[in-house]
Amino acid sequence: MCGIIGYTGKDDAKEIMLDALELLEYRGYDSAGIALLNENGTQIVKRAGRVKDLRNLCKEKKPVGCCGIGHTRWATHGGVCDENAHPHRFGRITLIHNGIIENYRELTEKYALEGKLASETDSEVVAAVLEHFYEGDPYSAIRKTVLKLKGTFALAIMFDDQPGKIYAVRNVSPIVAAVTEDGAILSSDVAAIVPFTTDYFVVPEFHVICLSTDGIEMFDLSGDKAEIDWLKVDWDVSRSGKGGYPFYMEKEIMEQPQVIKETILPRIRDGKPDFGKEGIPDEILRDCKRICVIACGTAMHAGLVGKSLIQAMIGIHVDVVMASEFMYNDPVVDKDTLVIAISQSGETIDTLEALKFARKCGSPSISIVNVKGASIARASEYVIYTNAGPEIAVASTKAYTTQLAVLYLITARMAVARKLWSDEQLTAFIDELCRVPEVMEAVLAKKEEIHRLTGTILNAKDVFMIGRGLDYSILLEGSLKLKEISYIHSEAYASGELKHGTIALITEDTPVIAVVTQEKLKSKEFSNIREVQSRGARVLLLLKENEELEESGQWSSVFRLPVMEDPFMVMPASVALQLIAYYVSLDKGLDVDKPRNLAKVVTVE
Repeated sequence: MCGIIGYTGKDDAKEIMLDALELLEYRGYDSAGIALLNENGTQIVKRAGRVKDLRNLCKEKKPVGCCGIGHTRWATHGGVCDENAHPHRFGRITLIHNGIIENYRELTEKYALEGKLASETDSEVVAAVLEHFYEGDPYSAIRKTVLKLKGTFALAIMFDDQPGKIYAVRNVSPIVAAVTEDGAILSSDVAAIVPFTTDYFVVPEFHVICLSTDGIEMFDLSGDKAEIDWLKVDWDVSRSGKGGYPFYMEKEIMEQPQVIKETILPRIRDGKPDFGKEGIPDEILRDCKRICVIACGTAMHAGLVGKSLIQAMIGIHVDVVMASEFMYNDPVVDKDTLVIAISQSGETIDTLEALKFARKCGSPSISIVNVKGASIARASEYVIYTNAGPEIAVASTKAYTTQLAVLYLITARMAVARKLWSDEQLTAFIDELCRVPEVMEAVLAKKEEIHRLTGTILNAKDVFMIGRGLDYSILLEGSLKLKEISYIHSEAYASGELKHGTIALITEDTPVIAVVTQEKLKSKEFSNIREVQSRGARVLLLLKENEELEESGQWSSVFRLPVMEDPFMVMPASVALQLIAYYVSLDKGLDVDKPRNLAKVVTVE
C-alpha cells in the first residue's frame, strides 16, 4: 500500500520525486524517502513523517542526481521510524518495495542476515538477498532473488555500478512505467506519470524492466525480450491537481456530476444501455442464475445498492460478499454465477484473489474498476471502466457514485437481455439515470446549507444513522465516510432493528442522521425516527424536497433532496452524506485527504 516512484533522465530527480511522492502520499504517509545515484555513489535521505518533512530534510542534506527512486510508506513490517523508512540499502543494492514478503524470516536465516540488517522490514531482506546474488549482472540477480520470494512485491532497484539505470519487477503489487522526453519514469500509480506523458504501460507480473536515458527495455524471467503493451491515459490530466480546492476530497465531490455523465453517456445507444465497447455479451447477463458481488469497503457498499436494484428489478438472487472473507467461507460459485468484482484502484488484493478463485470455479466475471490495465481488470473476463479519473483523497467519493452508475446500467442491460421491460419502462429508467448529473449539481449548489447543518454533530462522540431499504444501504457508506475522516464513532442501522438492542445507546448526546427517500417505507421510517426523538436524540433528516413534515416545529435540522424516482434517490442522498463527512472533518481541523492509519490502495491481505 506504499507509493513508489523512479526517474532517470537529465532533470533534477530530487524535485521530480518529491513532487510525485506528494501526489502518491494517499497510498501511505507514515514515512518517506529518496535515493539518488550519481558519480559519487548513492545518497539516501529518508525519515518518518510526511513528504513535507522529507522535503525540508532534503533542503538540509542537498542530495543531487538525475537518477533516483522514492517511496512513501504505509507500515506493515516494522514500526514507524527513520530506520524502517525506504529506500533500503544493503551492500551495492538500494531498493524500494511495495507489498509483503511472507518468507522474510526464512530468508534471514538462510542467508545469515541476523545482526546485519539496519531495519525491521522485510524489504531490507530483499536487498540483502539481491546483494548475495549480484555478480555484475542485474537481470541474473533479480531473477534468482525473485524465485526465492513468497508474497507480493513491487520492487524498484538501483545497483551502484549501473549508473543512470533503474530496474523493476513485480508480483501482484502494481508498477506502471513510461518514457519521458529525456529518459524514463515508473510509479505505483499512473497519476504520478501524467505530468510527463499520457502514454504508459503496466509492467506484467514477473517481468523485469530497465529504465535508462535511452528509454525502457523489458525482459521475462527467462531473459527473453518482451513486447510492451502501451496504453493511453483517457482522462483530462488537469484533474490530477486540487483545482483551487483546499482538499482533493472536496474537488472530487464537486466533480461527480461530470464524471457520472462521462460514465453513463458513452454507454447509452439509441436509448438503451450498451456494453458493446466492452464486448460484454447479453448471454452472460441473460443466462446467469445468480450474481455474486465481491468487493471491500466503499466498493462493497456500492455492491449492496446493486443488490437491491437487481433483486427488485430483475428478480434474481444477489450475494454481496466481503472479498477478504470470500475464499474462507466455502463460497458456492459456478458457471451459472455471474461474479462482479468492484474496486476503485483495481489493485485491491483481497478482491483480486477472490476474483481469481471464482474464475477457477468457472464463473463468468465482470470487473468494475477505475484504472485502465489494473490487475483486477486484467484478471477479469470483462471489464467496465468507471471513467472517474484520478481519485487522490483516501476517502472515496466519485469512484463510489460512478460504480453505482455502472450498476444501474448493468441492471438496465439485464432487463433488456431478459426481455423484462417494455420500451416505455426502459425509456423511463434511462431518462431518470441521465438526470443524475443535474440532480447532483442541485445538491452541490446547496453545500453551504449542509455545512451549517453539520454543526449538530461536530462535537459528538457517537453518531447513529438510520434508514430502511436503499436508504440503509447508502447510510453504510455515509457512516464509513464519517468514521474515516472525522474519527467520530458512527454506525448505520436498519432502523427497524433499533428496538432489538441499539436504542439502548440513544441519549440526548447522541445525534442521529436519518434518510427517508423510499415511499413504501416512509411511514415506518418516521415511526423509527420518533422513537429516537422521544429518547432525546437530535435528528438530522434528509428527505425529498416535496415531502411535507408533520409537526414541523420539532425538525430543527432538515436537508431536502431534489426529487427523483425512489430507486435513484441514492445518488443525491450519497452526495449529501459525503458533504456532511467532509465538513465535519474540515471544521475539526483534520487532514481530510489523509486520515490516520488509512491508505487508499490496499495491496496486502
